[in-house]
Amino acid sequence: MNRRHFVLTAAGALAARQLPLYAAGPGQPRLGCQSAPSNEKHFAYFARYGVRYVCGYPEIAGDRLYATKEELQRLRDLAEKHGLNLESIAAPFLTSSHIDREKHGAIMLAQSPERDRDIEQLQTLIRNCAAAGIPQIKYNMSILGVLRTGRAPGRGDSTYSQWRLRDAHPNPELTRAGRVSADAAWDRITYFLDRVIPTANENKIRMACHPHDPGVPPEGYQGVARVLGTVDGLKKFVAIRESPYHGLNFCQGTVSEMLARPGEEIFDVIRYFGSRQKIFNVHFRNIRGHRDDFVETFPDDGDVDFVRAIRTYREVGYNGLLMPDHVPQAPDDPNGLQSFAFCYGYIRALIQATES
Repeated sequence: MNRRHFVLTAAGALAARQLPLYAAGPGQPRLGCQSAPSNEKHFAYFARYGVRYVCGYPEIAGDRLYATKEELQRLRDLAEKHGLNLESIAAPFLTSSHIDREKHGAIMLAQSPERDRDIEQLQTLIRNCAAAGIPQIKYNMSILGVLRTGRAPGRGDSTYSQWRLRDAHPNPELTRAGRVSADAAWDRITYFLDRVIPTANENKIRMACHPHDPGVPPEGYQGVARVLGTVDGLKKFVAIRESPYHGLNFCQGTVSEMLARPGEEIFDVIRYFGSRQKIFNVHFRNIRGHRDDFVETFPDDGDVDFVRAIRTYREVGYNGLLMPDHVPQAPDDPNGLQSFAFCYGYIRALIQATES
């Protein structure tokens, strides 16, 4: 890279970091991605297909649950080397994994003093992101992870991930969390937010939480109530510790999975959270079906009109990322790179078409 190219790339990246998440008038969303790994090869892949804004996964030495400023700076430097802007990072714990496989589950298990130590490490990560110029952290508050019952035939030779509640185990074993009522789940979430959001406020770092995928009946599943598996639950969540730095990693696919008629209802949900500036980034994926019975499709093969969806994001002034997620699988595409590339092109074309 010559010096002029480097200066222009760095200046563009800096300008992108300073871009407000919501515009005063109609906003223009941007194409992004959160897929891993965050390395030379994958960042070159992003650049090849026109992805310029990414969520990264820093390498963390030792047993720490936070990346140092230097580790975050190395990740940002690697992104900028490929003309990418590092918009966000994934927290190294509080992921979408099942609690029985999670090494650091104390926060969701309400285990003190371990959860307080984990929260302290997340507070350190927030401060280090501020020092490194990374404005956002995405995370989950999940015990059951992503629930699915199998795969269904998709377009061509692809297969789509599927959840059908009627096919799920009727009496599943409890997790190591035991029974977790809705009240207990809210207590744990509130305990976390009361300690983390003030640190986010002080450092101006957005904390973007992913909904529970999928929602389950009110009595729960595996003994666990999924309080972030309904639109009303998400409304309650963002109202706890009200802050411009407390919002959603708004998975449009997961929210569609909460609805009886996603092709009709999703747009008002986007308006509700978008008009309150609680959408920090969007997993822009589609489904076919409805609550308790759906498959995850290519973006142009589901029940939600993506042209109407992107216009709705623009209507509320959303300037953040639209990112593919949970792409279909195919025999000759084991890592989903072809499916992701299709999604990049589709989303990029939608953005350009609605802009013009």
